Amino acid sequence: VQVVESGGGLVQAGGSLRLSCAASGRKYETYNMGWFRQAPGKERSFVAGITKSGDSTYYLDSVKGRFTVSRDNDKNTVYLQMNTLKPEDTAVYICAVDITSYAPATYVPRLSSEYDYWGQGTQVTVSS
Repeated sequence: VQVVESGGGLVQAGGSLRLSCAASGRKYETYNMGWFRQAPGKERSFVAGITKSGDSTYYLDSVKGRFTVSRDNDKNTVYLQMNTLKPEDTAVYICAVDITSYAPATYVPRLSSEYDYWGQGTQVTVSS
């Protein structure tokens, strides 16, 4: 499975960006998908995730109400719409794919160890 992110960039505080993540694989509709981020000097952390059906999502508390994760299974793509961006959102955003989940269909994986494939990441920089 190959994972490729796009859509990062430089934006002023209060602005918006939409990240995209395209994942290869014939069974994309069976993959749970997640977004993580890693700021300089910090560990990678979970931001948002979505189940294979798209019916369930889960967010980091600090992004709830500002970020929205969605997916288009016809395009093998997951999106992260980021609104009202803050300087503390600055990080490399990394897309992840979970292909081996045996958890209930409504469970959104949120630990790094639950994901099997990772993209290279896309830089998001929010200026104050």
